[in-house]
Amino acid sequence: MKPIAILQHEPTQGPGVLLEHLAMQGIPHQILCPPEERSAPRLARDYSGVVVLGSNHGVNEHLPWMHDECRLLQDALRCDVPVLGHCFGAQMLARAMGARVRKHLCPNIGWSTVWVTTAAQRSMDLPASAVIFHWHYDTFDIPSGATRTMYSSHCLNKGFQHGRHWAFQGHLEVTAESIRQWCRAGHDELLHVQGPAVQTELEILRAARQRIACLHGIALNTYGAWTRQLDRPALVAVPMGRAMR
Repeated sequence: MKPIAILQHEPTQGPGVLLEHLAMQGIPHQILCPPEERSAPRLARDYSGVVVLGSNHGVNEHLPWMHDECRLLQDALRCDVPVLGHCFGAQMLARAMGARVRKHLCPNIGWSTVWVTTAAQRSMDLPASAVIFHWHYDTFDIPSGATRTMYSSHCLNKGFQHGRHWAFQGHLEVTAESIRQWCRAGHDELLHVQGPAVQTELEILRAARQRIACLHGIALNTYGAWTRQLDRPALVAVPMGRAMR
């Protein structure tokens, strides 16, 4: 089976729970860091899927490595190589599909509830609602041909689906340790950012102790639904008599 390409942009924003799922399923993967490598792969068909993680950057910064990522995602769309976008990755997938990404009315940082459409509950093995982790300032329009999968009180477009391509404007992948690292790295930011959908560092860490186990279970179910779509090598049956010769 070809590996899954995982595009990671920040040391504190790794694949987390996704790696646990891939290990349990025996699915190979390759972690790439486009900002450090200053490029991204060109051909999506070299991989069984493409995962795009979060970033401290916004897609409207138009950095050179972002253009490479966008081309990779557009190639994945052409070749129907499944894409899974988390937060910045969701925005990149929206951009690759021609949708607008813009500054949201308010920042969304911390733990809050998202509601899941009936169709997404079935296809993504998600509950009707879930408390997940968020850290974003931008939002996207739902791309043409895609359908909304999640929404929240402060952000209408929390996710979309286009066939085997899924985008989440939030973080299913986080672990207790990655949230602690993220808060340490964003300590000064959290002291100054304000808004109706923003929690303090203390509130984030306190909620993490209560919420992380449930989020972990939801993530494993959803990642399972996404990876079941991946193309796998066909098994060829060998006749018993021929195998014994």
